[in-house]
Amino acid sequence: MYIFAILVNKVMRKIIDINDTMVTKLKILSVFENLSVKALIEKAVESFVNNKEKERFDNLTAKDKEDLGLLLLMQQVDKTETVSKEDFFKALNE
Repeated sequence: MYIFAILVNKVMRKIIDINDTMVTKLKILSVFENLSVKALIEKAVESFVNNKEKERFDNLTAKDKEDLGLLLLMQQVDKTETVSKEDFFKALNE
């Protein structure tokens, strides 16, 4: 039995067990893809996560999509840049 470490986060690693048959298949695929086995596993995991995120997004209601878009915009804002309370309410009334 082989053990592979997949980079889940820049800091965290997760160790998983993969049987010999799967390791052989991964090695063959990695040759065709011109990638290392580690890179191939990372690419597969990334593709799976992206697919699941898309599925979840497609199942959201219009209101949920609007809320998610607002949340993403709020995460991108420069938190060091501020405005006064008066300017904020003035912009809301425009």
